Amino acid sequence: MRRRTFLALGVTAGAAAGWAGYRSRPGDFDPVVPDAPAGDERLERRTSQARGKPVDFYTAVPAGHGDGRGLPVCLVLHGASKTAADFPALGFGRFLTDAVRRGSEPFVLAGATGDRLNWRPAPGGDDPQRMVHEELPRWCAERGFDVSRTALLGWSMGGYGSLLLAGTYPRSARAVAALSPAVRLGGEIFQNAERLRGTRVGLWCGRQDGLVDDVRALAEALPERPVAGSFTDGRHNFGYWSRCLPAAMDFVSEALRR
Repeated sequence: MRRRTFLALGVTAGAAAGWAGYRSRPGDFDPVVPDAPAGDERLERRTSQARGKPVDFYTAVPAGHGDGRGLPVCLVLHGASKTAADFPALGFGRFLTDAVRRGSEPFVLAGATGDRLNWRPAPGGDDPQRMVHEELPRWCAERGFDVSRTALLGWSMGGYGSLLLAGTYPRSARAVAALSPAVRLGGEIFQNAERLRGTRVGLWCGRQDGLVDDVRALAEALPERPVAGSFTDGRHNFGYWSRCLPAAMDFVSEALRR
């Protein structure tokens, strides 16, 4: 198996060392990232007209694929506790390179900061959903990426936002990889589940996550069964999500094939 390294997310080195090999509760895991290099990974500032403010714009190209020109795009929607500026530290570029080295077709990652608005339009005209749907593809096209082939990936609030976006604009994305999406039984995602017909969906959620029953219910409510995902031990944190990302990256790559 590929050697993996510990990624400390707001944890002191001493605490990390003290936790090595110790699980206080079922589903407790330390975050890990692949021992692979990030390729062309950039964090820029762009002015979002949809949001009415400058935002961080992140892109990652797998190592060995230059500037990514001609590659399809996976748009990444962050959770409530992170922004696009956190993506390099979370190891997204390394997860991407690892997926390609394991045999997945290459693609690029792109994301921008949506703040804590649940990826929905907010009073006053701040619309992170429109930013993802309209502006992110335009910014990616300026870099030469192939925006005719896109997918969505998000966790927690971003998982909810990815499903919401795919339902708001049916068939705009080939696939949605949702990790522990913050959905609730009977909520908007359930009410509009039929709008996800024709979009490949992957659902992951930890068995010790408070959202697991709702996510399982969503898997049953979708018009077409999820084609990827799992319900294994894990909580609502990057210790769990870091273990799901390799499979999510593979799922996205397969969906973006020509």
